[in-house]
Amino acid sequence: MRALAIAATGMSAQEQNIEVIANNVANINTTAFKRSRAEFTDLIYQSERLQGVASRGKDATVPEGAQIGLGVRTAAIRSVNIQGSLTGTGNSLDMSINGRGWFQVTTAAGDTVYTRDGAFNVNAQGQLVTGDGLLITPNVVVPPTATAVNVSQSGLVSASIAGQTAPQTLGQLTLANFVNEAGLLALGGNLFQQTAASGQPNVGVPGETAFGIIQQGYLEASNVDPVSEITNLISAQRAYEMNSKVIQAADQMAGTISNMRA
Repeated sequence: MRALAIAATGMSAQEQNIEVIANNVANINTTAFKRSRAEFTDLIYQSERLQGVASRGKDATVPEGAQIGLGVRTAAIRSVNIQGSLTGTGNSLDMSINGRGWFQVTTAAGDTVYTRDGAFNVNAQGQLVTGDGLLITPNVVVPPTATAVNVSQSGLVSASIAGQTAPQTLGQLTLANFVNEAGLLALGGNLFQQTAASGQPNVGVPGETAFGIIQQGYLEASNVDPVSEITNLISAQRAYEMNSKVIQAADQMAGTISNMRA
């Protein structure tokens, strides 16, 4: 009975949907986290009667035919790259991107990865690093005599130095953009890697065309909406229950046939 297999694909798809929702809710307080959504597509169809073929006589054709779908599958889990709200922290090394763009980070292996998480620190050498100690690209070094660090909206980093009246320029932060941000590979730790689907990065100065600006002293919050996630969870749960009811009904029908007596 095909109904059992069809409903099973529905239950499997909704289970993955709930897993996506669970991950969204789990990361509701993760800095710059982007929620995901599961997208589905139907499976192949079996034709019981083809449409458009001759029925009776050369002028009579079947107008619609009969096709039975074999279920559903998860087509994609799409990252929804909508701007999260900005939250003031009062920390001069916290930075958020207001608009499009990604900070560039160099891994221990020398690879370049990308993040929207601007909760930065300085290491023992005064280099600007992520919370996991990975270097920010381009590299910025804060001198030990700096009394304050200032980052402009265009990414120009300067510092007030003890004994100097004019601020000292430390470097220029740049951002990377991608044609298809949803195609980036999530690595965990708020880091992403370019793929063939995302395309090559386009690097530019904050505030230029197609690049956002940097807000010093702010962090970007997660774009997860708890009300929407709860609504989606209820909908997914009901869909899962409906598919389970189909399996129960198909099982009862099969039981009726097997229990028939001549």
